[in-house]
Amino acid sequence: MGDEKKPKSGGVWPSIKPFVNGGASGMLATCVIQPVDMVKVRIQLGQGSAAHVTKNMLKQDGIGAFYKGLSAGLLRQATYTTARLGSFKILTKKAIEANDGKPLPLYQKALCGLTAGAIGATIGNPADLALVRMQADATLPAAQRRHYKNVFHALFRIVADEGVFALWKGAGPTVVRAMGLNMGMLASYDQSVEFCKDHLGLGEASTVLAASTVSGFFASVCSLPFDYIKTQIQKMQPDAQGKYPYTGSFDCAIKTLKTGGPLKFYTGFPVYFIRIAPHVMMVWIFLNQIQKVEKSIGL
Repeated sequence: MGDEKKPKSGGVWPSIKPFVNGGASGMLATCVIQPVDMVKVRIQLGQGSAAHVTKNMLKQDGIGAFYKGLSAGLLRQATYTTARLGSFKILTKKAIEANDGKPLPLYQKALCGLTAGAIGATIGNPADLALVRMQADATLPAAQRRHYKNVFHALFRIVADEGVFALWKGAGPTVVRAMGLNMGMLASYDQSVEFCKDHLGLGEASTVLAASTVSGFFASVCSLPFDYIKTQIQKMQPDAQGKYPYTGSFDCAIKTLKTGGPLKFYTGFPVYFIRIAPHVMMVWIFLNQIQKVEKSIGL
């Protein structure tokens, strides 16, 4: 009677818990946000406004078009988000211990976010590459389409046709984008939570909502230019002579800057923000609920 279940402190679970929770919350959020992500990718590929893209997708392929690449999106979360959120939790915990239990300053949180982003992106790049190609496939001429059936078929075909190392094509911009995104997302979220609780006196639900919105904004601003370059690199096709339009990320950035100016890197920002912010919010909300359930059952 009245006994509370205390979290288990021994065994493997405490070590893997941040990774399991991070991956689960990311996958749940992706199931909800996948349609917006599909629209964002097609806008970046130059198919028009959000309304135009949405109308064409519904007309040509029906509602299923919005969930093309979902299997790759889920695998990406199972690798990328599992690694980045789990790593961030472990890194910040170690940093707090080194700081004698005191709250971390913003720059230390940013460094933890940068590192966690790099780790997650390196592990998740194969799934990310498959996701971009599956989403972009319908936009290619019929003769150039790859017709991937699912993420595993995509990964198998990439290895068979281009070699194992092709799975990390675009890894440079992907890692840099992830570092920017996670610096913005993770550091600003932690800082906002502290501010909302300590200075504004907000409750748990309001704190999560407010902090998630702030982190979603900074994640978008910090990462969209790199996301744009990454998408261009990953979806490029060789011409008739076998030459690719870009030799690398830097070449893509320079050519984009010359032809479209700096604002070209923020193509699709409203849709990108609308995608990133809700996804960030749902990740934190799902994570918060998962932790509550685990606490209630003594995990």
